[in-house]
Amino acid sequence: MAPLHSRVSGSWHVPPDEGAPLKDAVTGEEVARISSTGVDMAAALDYGRRVGGPALRELTFHQRAVLLKSLALHLREHRDELYALSARTGATLSDSRFDVDGGIGVLLSYSSKGKRELPNDTVLVDGAVEPLGKGGTFVGQHIHTPLPGVAVQINAFNFPMWGPLEKLAPAFIAGMPSLIKPASQTAYLTARLVELIIESGLLPEGSVQFVCGGVGDLLDHLTEQDLVAFTGSATTAQRLRVHPTVIGRSVRFNAEADSLNCSILGPDARPGTPEFDLFAKQLVTEMTVKAGQKCTAIRRAFVPADLIDDVAQAVSDRLARITIGNPANPEVRMGALAGLEQREEVRRNLMKLLGAGRIVFGDPEKVTVVDADPELGAFLSPILLRADDAERAEPHEVEAFGPVSTLLPYESTDQVVALAARGQGSLVGSVVTADPGFARRVVLGAAPWHGRLLVLNAEDAKESTGHGSPLPNLVHGGPGRAGGGEEMGGVRGVLHHMQRTAVQASPSMLSALTGQWVPGGARTVTTPHPFRKHLEELEVGDTVVAGPRTVTLEDVEHFADFTGDTFYAHMDEEAARANPFFGGRVAHGYLVLSFAAGLFVSPEPGPVLANYGLENLRFLAPTFPGDELTVTLTAKQITPREGAAYGEVRWDTEVTKQDGAVVAKYDVLTLVAKRPSGE
Repeated sequence: MAPLHSRVSGSWHVPPDEGAPLKDAVTGEEVARISSTGVDMAAALDYGRRVGGPALRELTFHQRAVLLKSLALHLREHRDELYALSARTGATLSDSRFDVDGGIGVLLSYSSKGKRELPNDTVLVDGAVEPLGKGGTFVGQHIHTPLPGVAVQINAFNFPMWGPLEKLAPAFIAGMPSLIKPASQTAYLTARLVELIIESGLLPEGSVQFVCGGVGDLLDHLTEQDLVAFTGSATTAQRLRVHPTVIGRSVRFNAEADSLNCSILGPDARPGTPEFDLFAKQLVTEMTVKAGQKCTAIRRAFVPADLIDDVAQAVSDRLARITIGNPANPEVRMGALAGLEQREEVRRNLMKLLGAGRIVFGDPEKVTVVDADPELGAFLSPILLRADDAERAEPHEVEAFGPVSTLLPYESTDQVVALAARGQGSLVGSVVTADPGFARRVVLGAAPWHGRLLVLNAEDAKESTGHGSPLPNLVHGGPGRAGGGEEMGGVRGVLHHMQRTAVQASPSMLSALTGQWVPGGARTVTTPHPFRKHLEELEVGDTVVAGPRTVTLEDVEHFADFTGDTFYAHMDEEAARANPFFGGRVAHGYLVLSFAAGLFVSPEPGPVLANYGLENLRFLAPTFPGDELTVTLTAKQITPREGAAYGEVRWDTEVTKQDGAVVAKYDVLTLVAKRPSGE
């Protein structure tokens, strides 16, 4: 059996030795061999920094996002092949979709977010401009730029597809190359994933590398511009976190570790309620999906003390209907653990848990399987434990990383919040209740100990993705034992791979550095009108000044009659005079906006296709009948859309009156056509 190949320094590396065997979790047959012998880790990191990083940083956020989408669609064409390999890890088709389709979905989600929420540029502005001097000539702003290092990812065995892709996506969007190091047990699936990525030719050379086997001296060669993202046991995370190079060079280290996640049944969820059934169903799902080998699975199930018998019976009844065996059989609902060693590890930890409770469903030594040999495959019955003393230490300290969960009783809200915290930090918790008061007390009390909390009830159950499903637009991680890190979280995950820097400069210089016009920066009053320019012809700072237009009392009354907005400040002189903000009748704010639009709009057909919104609108001073309004419109940000015949232009809009007072300030958002091809 040939050993798996690594992909480093621009070529495939063939190990010189035979490597260690990797076995099918269902049949025990050898699938592949694995070894990282001969991989030059220092050279691989150097290659990523010299080749992959510069190629990625030449692309804008939008261009990277387009490549991610193309990669996702390419991988989608190979799903059946990936499902077949996934089955050899013990995964059912449903499990495989969770892993394979989930990973592809992360790529698509980050592609979408990259195009919607990030600029078509290589620098990201963070927050508003900060004035640093009285005269307005010295300002500051934070920017994000990609780290010129390598994102090293060390993954767990349970999600060989989703794990690498959920780390690759934010790093790639940020402009940082990745080096993927999978867990050995299921590395053959990750190896095929990387082969498909390389074969596609879609991503820049060096943006993805792959080390198959031991980590060797990889961490010794990290620099302060690299980062490590680890998923696995809390013990291993602690060991890697204190590596001399990680500490000495302040390498960014993100850990997503195993945790004793909990689910809490509310006192209102009596037998027969939707919430009671949802709790039992969710617990069984979390115990059996991926054979319980999920870092987000429910390990502690807290229930009101007077309901523990009912819950134990309801969950046991559901577990009894779970068919275990060969994932290729369509009747099978739970496959095997990742390997025989993993099964023995679960059994060892189960014995520790039995010191605090008893088994109410399942047998750790005996299981009935379909279409498979229970001795050759790593099969294990789901095990439901009951610990009547919820204060015992074992359920809050020992994790059996498999289809094992413990029922624990509680007497009060304060007690269950305290018990949830006994896990010393978890990735996710859930509260199953229809009582908003109970949910609020539990969520606010448990939030400091959790990275994510799900409140589940009949209202959101149909759309809920479930307790154990991390989502790319929400952070995935948790405090304390769970690792203290965050992954994904939309743009938050991207920023983890970038450096935030405070830049101090003049407004004009800051505009040049960021590609966005800054108040106080140079304006260019252009001819023709900026609305007559195609996207490529526009420049940041292009300005039109229009007005003045006098606002009359007749205008105010007509606007009130036409719109139906007869608020007293516009129509009742005595009442308006008594208002401490006005001292007399004032024009409607939306009348001011309408007049401003009438002043700056170029009405003839042209490159401006649509106005699709206003942002950051503030009315800063009242407009009285007789005031004269002038509007200044400045191109603030220009964002071409990749693959589209138009782009977005954000215009800084300032409405002033005759004394220079700013009446309104806001951003106008327009879609502007690119120059037709051939012109």
